[in-house]
Amino acid sequence: MFKHNVGMIDRVIRVVIGLALIAGFWIWPDTAWRWAFWVGLIPLVSGLVGYCPVYHLLGWSTSDEKHGGNTRTA
Repeated sequence: MFKHNVGMIDRVIRVVIGLALIAGFWIWPDTAWRWAFWVGLIPLVSGLVGYCPVYHLLGWSTSDEKHGGNTRTA
């Protein structure tokens, strides 16, 4: 699967921003561009799964995990 490249603080921020954007869909129901609030799914999903494809392309990581990815030792 994908290696985690998004750290915990980054994940929380992404989830909050994603939920706030999606909430705008119901807060402002009369706007012509109401559908645009669904762009909040992008940060929401990347925050929930801990993987950002843009970070991957740029070689960035805010994850605390050592040796990359989902490998956890007991």
